[in-house]
Amino acid sequence: MTTYETFARVYDSIMDDTLYDKWTNFSLRHLTRRDNAKLLELACGTGIQSIRFKEAGFDVTGLDLSQEMLDLAQKRAQAAGLEIPFIQGNMLDLSQVGKFDFVTCYSDSICYMQDEVEVGDVFKEVYQSLNEDGIFIFDVHSTYQVEQVFSGYSYHENAEDFAMVWDSYQDEAPYSVVHELTFFIKNEDGRFTRYDEVHEERTYDILTYDILLEQAGFKSFKLYADFEDKAPTDTSKRWFFVAQK
Repeated sequence: MTTYETFARVYDSIMDDTLYDKWTNFSLRHLTRRDNAKLLELACGTGIQSIRFKEAGFDVTGLDLSQEMLDLAQKRAQAAGLEIPFIQGNMLDLSQVGKFDFVTCYSDSICYMQDEVEVGDVFKEVYQSLNEDGIFIFDVHSTYQVEQVFSGYSYHENAEDFAMVWDSYQDEAPYSVVHELTFFIKNEDGRFTRYDEVHEERTYDILTYDILLEQAGFKSFKLYADFEDKAPTDTSKRWFFVAQK
């Protein structure tokens, strides 16, 4: 297995499956037209959410930067008896993916953009890829999550065939965080191999997202929090934006 394949397997095994239920349910409440509506899932990873969308009646295309992740996604879709095109690509350039009725980008994937210029560029690319009146849904970490929850955050996971250590620290830029992850994966010979990853994320205040969406051309957006159809509070951890072209 390549490193990405190893990480993907670990991520899938430790990921809370109920989150996919929550993303799906939130989407279905805000994307009312589903029968064969074309949906592009950005940062689709190993394809679990894409399959949920396909099963809900959407005509789904998944896009991710990692071909290794997409290979696993394709295998997962085939095992489910579903035909889902998975495209290797960067959300900063969607010029070749076609037009869609809906675009989603979940699991705080927008927060992996290097700065607000890149976030704005993603919004512009999504706008261009949407049909008229199309809807774009994405979630990001709230500023509270980055400053209060992730500051000094530490999580350990132990299982028979792997172990994980996850530590988070505030970074220098405002509302930014560094996640340091160490995995110990059990080999066939019983020994463990260590893998290390560093993830850097950054979010912005709501006004910044508002301005960037408006500059991209979106005519309106609604803001929710923590998978519910409620306005954010000071302690909301995840913001959801539902923007219309």
